[in-house]
Formats: sequence, C-alpha cells, structure tokens
Amino acid sequence: MIHEMDFRVSYADTDRMGVVYYANYLVLFERGRTELMRGLGVRYRDLEEQGLFLPAMEAQVKYLAPAHYDDLLKIRTWISALGRASITFEYELHNADSGKVMARGSTKHPFVDKSWKPVAIPSPIRETLLTSLPHP
Repeated sequence: MIHEMDFRVSYADTDRMGVVYYANYLVLFERGRTELMRGLGVRYRDLEEQGLFLPAMEAQVKYLAPAHYDDLLKIRTWISALGRASITFEYELHNADSGKVMARGSTKHPFVDKSWKPVAIPSPIRETLLTSLPHP
C-alpha cells in the first residue's frame, strides 16, 4: 500500500536560497509516515498509550531537485520492511504539477518501551502492518 498526500510549500519551509530547507524533508516524511499509519488504523497516540514508541534510528534523504515556495508536493509513503521489532518506511516527494521526483528517502524505527528497550511488534499491529507490505 502506498499512501499519498499533498503538501503546499510555505515561506516557513524555505531557506535563504528560496528552496525547501534540507531538514524539512524529514518533517515531510514524518507527515507521510504518520498519515500512512493512521490510514492503517495504527495511530501513534494509541501506540504511546500502550507504552510503545517508534524513535527514528536511521534516516536517509537523496535530494534530486529543489522544491520552492508555493510548489504543491505529493508525499508518497510506504512500508518497505518489517522486522521482529522494527519498521522501515520509504518516501518519494514529487512535484504534483510536473510529476518530477524531488527527493527520495527512508527511515527505520525500532519499537521500544518506556525504558527504550526494543520490543517485538505486538501481533495485532504486526498483522495490520503486514497487509500493507508490497508483495513480489
């Protein structure tokens, strides 16, 4: 399953050069990731209430073209891997008007408890997440 959402670049998202500030791509990835999980019925708030957290342990971004103020971007997000106690997301940012890929990236997140110890993904959550994995 690939989740898609639109995002309009505001002045606050750009830097002195007039392009989206490089670290803001990770913020856009977070928006996509959060909405993908919400769409699967796995809300971060619910996980946190169960004492589960998903901190980022790896993040990669490949910048392919600059995005500018007022550009409409399409954020595409999907789950690419599911480990015993971790999940990996991949992302693409497209210019919604031209379709051009602006950036690609990935993040990996362990499932941890309140003491930051890794925990196995609970079965009901794992089953839900497995349904969204790409199939060969």
